[in-house]
Amino acid sequence: MTALARRGDGGALADGLALLGRHLLRVRRAPGLFVLTQAMPLILLLFFGYVFGSALTLPGDGGYRSYLLPGLFTAVAAGGLMTGMMQAAQDAQRGVADRFRTLPISRAAVPLGQAAADVLVTAAGLIPLALVGWAVGWRVEAGAGPVLGAYGLLLLFRFATCWAGIHLGLLLRDEEAAAQLGSATFVLQLVSGAYVPTSGMTGWLRAVAEWNPLSAVAAACRGLFGGPAAGLADVPGAAWPMAHPVAASVGWSLVLLAVFVPSAVRRYARGGR
Repeated sequence: MTALARRGDGGALADGLALLGRHLLRVRRAPGLFVLTQAMPLILLLFFGYVFGSALTLPGDGGYRSYLLPGLFTAVAAGGLMTGMMQAAQDAQRGVADRFRTLPISRAAVPLGQAAADVLVTAAGLIPLALVGWAVGWRVEAGAGPVLGAYGLLLLFRFATCWAGIHLGLLLRDEEAAAQLGSATFVLQLVSGAYVPTSGMTGWLRAVAEWNPLSAVAAACRGLFGGPAAGLADVPGAAWPMAHPVAASVGWSLVLLAVFVPSAVRRYARGGR
């Protein structure tokens, strides 16, 4: 039985909130990873939006850049996989996790505090991307409710991917290995509908991309934000996640949480073994 079960959900939540400040302070003192993960979407916006955008014709005044912004929001949300992995591996390799295990707190507290802090930092980090996107032509044409729903969906997905990253980081227990694997996760963004419509992909690649969770989240955000790009995923032959992107996005997030929250807590409690 884990410490989470012994203390109950209330104890785990209270301990996790107590450790939330530690993880926020950690970002403040070592902002490199935060800057990297938040600056990269801005670079991709300027590069893809003006280099690839000149070769792609999509409807609407914003053109390709209006299509690209929700995909970049999704990339930020998926970045929880890399940050969760690197921070967990760092704590494990440097012995910080072992010291926390000696304290009389829930075994779920440290990963919960890390994931919660990551979501708060991401919520703030989405603002600069939205402002730059607005400056280059992206517009929101939906009401406040759908827009808040889109941001909530992004943060839910970030929370879920962060737990997946924490599990992998505790499994690797090595900062360098986590950094290399984290960089490789960029492939998940490329094989999805985040940057280009999946309808133009070849058969097998389209199937892989449309069942990629990032494709569903990006399509859901496009639909919730509104605008000309909202209906581009609704094409004949689209897989179920693309035809029902909001439901698929919530489903993918819940599946990730159901798998990786208990596995990350168990691995943390066993010291990564």
